Amino acid sequence: MVAIKKASINDVEILALLGRITYSESHGHFINNQEDLITYNNEAFSIEKTSAELQNVNIVYWIAYIDNLPVGYAKLILNTDNSQVSSKKQCRLERIYVLREFLGQKIGYELYKTVFEEAKSLGFEILWLTTYIKNESAIQFYERLGFNKVGSYDFIVNGKTFENLVFSKKTAN
Repeated sequence: MVAIKKASINDVEILALLGRITYSESHGHFINNQEDLITYNNEAFSIEKTSAELQNVNIVYWIAYIDNLPVGYAKLILNTDNSQVSSKKQCRLERIYVLREFLGQKIGYELYKTVFEEAKSLGFEILWLTTYIKNESAIQFYERLGFNKVGSYDFIVNGKTFENLVFSKKTAN
């Protein structure tokens, strides 16, 4: 059974390591230069950056556990706007990642439900996200959840551009 817990500053090492491993597992094969991947991971998932994010009141993390083992996480950024999304009350689902070994166990779905309910309970009208245009499994996952494509976004890894799709979903019917 999956247990989802809101992360705190005490979870900084777990989140930094989960971030680094899951990003490499899910996106590493899209980045041709291994040094670019390492540089990105060193910046995006450092202890310092993760610690600062955990102390930011507009960023919320959750960790998914199976048998007390951390196997995935989600990150929600509150009060962040995307010009391609038509709402003034929007927030961003920046990450849902699950360790490769645990994919297919509905952990990502459980993390999504937690994030969605938080966004809804905080009064946000729209939840939006981006995903790499070649990440078919993520695109299919978000479309099954009712997200709609609303635009595109360029994601930069060490000066190289990766086209991402922007998806959004209303939090209320």
